[in-house]
Amino acid sequence: MLLKRLIVCLDIRNGKVTKGVRFMDNRDVGDPVELARRYYSEGVDELVFYDITASAEGRPIDIGMVHGVAREIFIPFTVGGGLGSLADMRAVLLAGAEKVSLNSLAVREPGILRQGAREFGRQCVVLGLDAKRREGDSRFSSGCEVVVRGGRTPTGMDVVEWAKRAVDLGAGEICLNSIDADGARNGYDLDITRKVAEAVPVPVVASGGAGEVGHLRDVLTLGCADAALVASMAHIDGRSSLDIKRILCGMGVRMRL
Repeated sequence: MLLKRLIVCLDIRNGKVTKGVRFMDNRDVGDPVELARRYYSEGVDELVFYDITASAEGRPIDIGMVHGVAREIFIPFTVGGGLGSLADMRAVLLAGAEKVSLNSLAVREPGILRQGAREFGRQCVVLGLDAKRREGDSRFSSGCEVVVRGGRTPTGMDVVEWAKRAVDLGAGEICLNSIDADGARNGYDLDITRKVAEAVPVPVVASGGAGEVGHLRDVLTLGCADAALVASMAHIDGRSSLDIKRILCGMGVRMRL
C-alpha cells in the first residue's frame, strides 16, 4: 500500500501568501519563500503554489518566486496559475518545480494536457479542478460543476466527467478543490472526492475544508484520496506537518515520517 501524502498549499496574491474562505475575504499571511522554507523544515511531503489572480488578470506566473523556492527546499512542489502555454509550463519546470497545475487553461484548451504529458511526462501534469456543488441540477450527475478563473466562471461541465476526460488526455494527477468547503474548516467534501478517486486511475489530492486532523484521516480513508492538502492548519494554526503526520499514523493512516 502506498503511503499517503500531506501537502501544504500556498495561494499567492501580489507576491504574498494569502488565505481566504470560499475564495473570498483573503488576508496575507507571509512571504512564499520564507514559508516554503519553514514548511520544508517541519516535514511536509510536498508544497503547492497557486497564483490565484494570475489567470483572471491575464499575467504570467512569477518565475522569480519559483526560482527562490527551488533554492530553499528539496521536496517536490507544484506551481499553478497564469500558465498559458507549453512554453510557460517549461519555464516553471526549468525554474525548479516538479509539477505544473493546469486549471482554466486545461478547460479552455484541453489539448494542452496531451501536449504537456508528451513533452514533460504525465507525472509533471496536474489537473487543478475547482468543484462547486449543484445539488438538484440534472446536468451534473456527480452533483458538482467545474468552475474556473478562481471560482468566478461556471463551465457547464460535470466534475467527474471532466476528471476522466482530463486523465485520458494526459493528466497524471488531480488536485480537487471544493469551493464550498474551502477555508470553512468543517471537513473535506468526502462525496465528490470519493467519486473522482474511484473514477480515475491517477492520484487524487483532496483540497478544501481541513480544520482538524480527523478531517484528513476521513478524506484519506473514507474519501479514498491519495493526499490531503491543507492551508489554514499551517498558515493560521501553525500546526507542523510532522505533528499532523504523527497523529495520522496514530489513527492508522500510513504516512512518511
